[in-house]
Amino acid sequence: MWDRAAATRVTPDINARIASRVRALRTDLGMTLDALAGQCDVSRSMISLVERGESSATAVVLEKIATGLGVPLATLFDDSGASANPVSRRDDRTPWRDPQSGYVRRNISPANFPSPIHVVEVVLPAGARVAYETGARPMSIHQQIWVQEGSIEVTLGSVTYRLSEDDCLAMQLNEPIAYRNRTRKPARYIVIIATERSRASRR
Repeated sequence: MWDRAAATRVTPDINARIASRVRALRTDLGMTLDALAGQCDVSRSMISLVERGESSATAVVLEKIATGLGVPLATLFDDSGASANPVSRRDDRTPWRDPQSGYVRRNISPANFPSPIHVVEVVLPAGARVAYETGARPMSIHQQIWVQEGSIEVTLGSVTYRLSEDDCLAMQLNEPIAYRNRTRKPARYIVIIATERSRASRR
């Protein structure tokens, strides 16, 4: 059974985890702050604040940074210090709340395990909307959304899909995407993400 309180309880160390993850990914790529800023259309000062854990960046900003780093957004919420265990336990999952929309997400997949698939749980509050502006991405990202409770609208490019409980939508993330909950109750859904780098980015 879903424990709403446990699923949405945000721990204070999540910004530090994101900071460590962004810094490590950027360093591994040999990118400077200026280079990453140029790649993702986020200011150098904002990225620096995120890397120091001094900014509660929105989901939109973090998604832009993730795209600049060539990874899906879910990667930024993994615990970089966790061992690559193939099993993810309930107590290992740290929720994160978007300061702009109030939506809460938890990575369900095991952290750092070498897999092209990520599973994420999202709770979108009543009346909330979150829109990701990124269009083309440096990697191929396929995503499926499976609604567990409530209903949501998903707009990919110019097409809007209305999803109710137990509906599942499959898509490729190659256009801006927005999620909206027009109801008076929270909506909960599972996001399954599969990534594959384009041939050009592998060279």
